[in-house]
Amino acid sequence: MSLCRPTFSLLRKCIGQNLYNLRLSDSRSIKRWVSPTLRELKRRRDRIGPEPERPRSSFLEWNYEAEVYAFGKRLGEEFDKNLLKRALIQREYANKQEFAAREKGLPTPEMLHNYELIQEGSKIISKVIIDEYEKLYPQDIVKAVHEYLTTEDMLSHVGKHIGLKDLVLTNEFPVVNETLSNTFKAVVAALKQSQNLERAELFVKDFLLSQMNGKDVYEIWDPKNPYEYLMKLLNDKGISEVEPRLCNQSAVNTILANYQIGLYSNKKLLGIGWGENVEVAKETAAIDAIQRLFRNYVPKQ
Repeated sequence: MSLCRPTFSLLRKCIGQNLYNLRLSDSRSIKRWVSPTLRELKRRRDRIGPEPERPRSSFLEWNYEAEVYAFGKRLGEEFDKNLLKRALIQREYANKQEFAAREKGLPTPEMLHNYELIQEGSKIISKVIIDEYEKLYPQDIVKAVHEYLTTEDMLSHVGKHIGLKDLVLTNEFPVVNETLSNTFKAVVAALKQSQNLERAELFVKDFLLSQMNGKDVYEIWDPKNPYEYLMKLLNDKGISEVEPRLCNQSAVNTILANYQIGLYSNKKLLGIGWGENVEVAKETAAIDAIQRLFRNYVPKQ
């Protein structure tokens, strides 16, 4: 049965009046003292300043056993619990705990630190980097990439972002890059001993070699004297004659001067480069020629 027009109009008016009363009562439920009180609390908090940084383990709800267990699950890896705990204990921390117990006359705790695991993990990381890049590039580039990926900054960056900062047991706070770097190496070795070498190598590829994504190896490898390095490569290939030619130039007598140099051998272009003077253009042409040679690089069997 449909409502007649006057009844519908009256119903709509009553509903609208009730909504208005509801909004009015809601706004009046906030007392006048609330706003100035909140402002005063914020002013006092700003005057005190930020809280000093403290380790995550100092919080009441911290559960180290649960965090260690969750660490492997987050990464999708199965660690032996004792090995993983050992990988997270720095040698200085273990020594301090033993010394403190000896001073108090308590039984000395047996804490195995991660020193040996660090050495083993470092070898695994180096092996993975060298094996992967030797397939594509000559030794000079492989060495440069290896040095780039095994720096303290890079390894600590990876270690920090997989959650080692809060788990590592060390005497220092905040945790320094060297400690994070060493702990990452120890975790790699712990994974190898928990499972196998293949799994540890995949772990390194997933978390460390992936840092090369979007990077050009020629930005990492930068020879000091590109032209001399190019001549050495060409001599090994039996090419001794290289002719630099000025192909183009513009704005010669201004601060925007630009020169284009091409390197030729037996009428064949080896590389081309630009620069603010002839020497710079020659060096950039040599870098271009080196890259062209390495594109067809075949690793030695």
